[in-house]
Amino acid sequence: MNAVWIAAALLTAGFVGWPVTALVFRLARTIDDKADAAAGTGRDAADDPSADVTVDRPVAEDKPSAADRGNTVNGDITVEAGAAAAPESGGEAPVTRILRGGAIIGVLERLAVCLAILAGQPVAIAYVVAIKGLGRFAELKETPVAAERFIIGTLASMLWAAGVAAFTKVVLLG
Repeated sequence: MNAVWIAAALLTAGFVGWPVTALVFRLARTIDDKADAAAGTGRDAADDPSADVTVDRPVAEDKPSAADRGNTVNGDITVEAGAAAAPESGGEAPVTRILRGGAIIGVLERLAVCLAILAGQPVAIAYVVAIKGLGRFAELKETPVAAERFIIGTLASMLWAAGVAAFTKVVLLG
């Protein structure tokens, strides 16, 4: 029976953690929007290169317009490739994707954290954080938006996985 609880915990930590992390991103974006409105900055998020507009917006059409896409391509954060780069005739300005593969990395991260706690090896979590940070260091150094998203996502993801693992270990496995 323990194997069933462990498998359920890993599946819950790994795959249910994605919507939980997405919810935390939406909450962070809502808080940022309220802070900007209270400050009266009057900045438009589409004009602000540091704005994280990667939150899913409801789209009435099958294909979103350029204004709806904001700073994303297929869910990845993007930044303009450079101010000097002019858009091709009839095309869009080139963009550089940052934090690619975050969803897959997040699932693997949550699985590793949950497994480490269930195995009684919480020190392994430090290895996960170190590997993830070193792998993303160049992107995080260049793009403050990516660094903020990295921190929020990592903390939300790890807290979810640790909570699932702790609940499983204490309550279900006794």
